[in-house]
Amino acid sequence: MKPLREVGILGFGGYIPMYRIKDEEIACAWNAPTSGLPVVEKAVPGPDEDVFTMSYEAAKNAIARAKISPNLIRAAFVGTESKPYAVKPTGSMLVTSLGLDNRSLAAEYEFACKAGTEAFQSAIALVGSGMLEYAMAIGADIAQGRPGDELEFTSGAGAAAFIFSKKSEETVAFLEYSVSYVSDTPDFWRRQGQKYPQHAGRFTGEPAYFNHIISSVRTLLEETGLKPSDFSYAVFHQPNTKFPLRVGELLGFSPEKIKPGLLSPMIGNAYAGIVPLGLSAVLENAKPNERILVASFGSGAGSDAFSFVTQEALEEKKNLAPSVSDYLRRKKYITYATYALYKNKIVR
Repeated sequence: MKPLREVGILGFGGYIPMYRIKDEEIACAWNAPTSGLPVVEKAVPGPDEDVFTMSYEAAKNAIARAKISPNLIRAAFVGTESKPYAVKPTGSMLVTSLGLDNRSLAAEYEFACKAGTEAFQSAIALVGSGMLEYAMAIGADIAQGRPGDELEFTSGAGAAAFIFSKKSEETVAFLEYSVSYVSDTPDFWRRQGQKYPQHAGRFTGEPAYFNHIISSVRTLLEETGLKPSDFSYAVFHQPNTKFPLRVGELLGFSPEKIKPGLLSPMIGNAYAGIVPLGLSAVLENAKPNERILVASFGSGAGSDAFSFVTQEALEEKKNLAPSVSDYLRRKKYITYATYALYKNKIVR
């Protein structure tokens, strides 16, 4: 898919909570072995943090890099599977708190872990059609996982925000092409009223994760004529560390191109926020005129693939807000008891 007019990323920003819990701490609480995955620790939202507060912080960083007044932005889309209210939009809260124009679109996107890139597609379409000049898309999630379940070892927290506008000298990267690929593949789900999601174990691998990402990326490569060697970086969804490296290998991308955006070993899988955060981390390290592949995955199931090319404005703008690396360094370890309290796993 290609919009009618060229669209670029005007500003971007990430946010990761300060608190961390180690994989071994969770294992000790359940007298169980560690996850067996190279996830050393994961980010945990504090008792006063949720998808709204994390989205707000990420959006502030994106606005700082965009170098525009917030009231010029006319859309706030939030992709998440852990929104703070069952019936109340996070987007409208952001419109008011950030000072966006009240004549704005505000909506939640729910497609499991690809909800953030689903918001990308809508923001790009609105700007690309000329309906809006500026639109913001956010991917954000907090850790979810039943006590003792393998998801508890890997599900982290974080948020990333992107402001899209028409391509100009002020955009840090522009969109070349995008592809969306979906099917009914129920590998992971949570019914209404359930506190924790359920998953079909290894079924989430071949028929879900690998099939959908490979299909979206191969379609993008075929329709654009691009090759893996044309890309400097590749950001894949990260339910763990093994999957993105393996799918990269199957598609022809070397580990060196994947590792700069690989955050799951340090913060866990931030669900809808992990791919946007990975893209943010890559942009903070990339140089102008480099091509970036982005491929998300959402259970249920689907994948969005994008090709972005960086521009000269990136060099100036990358230092206008805290980096993902800054948030990675800012951390405080907590015990399982504190984690359980913060995550409302203990009912008082």
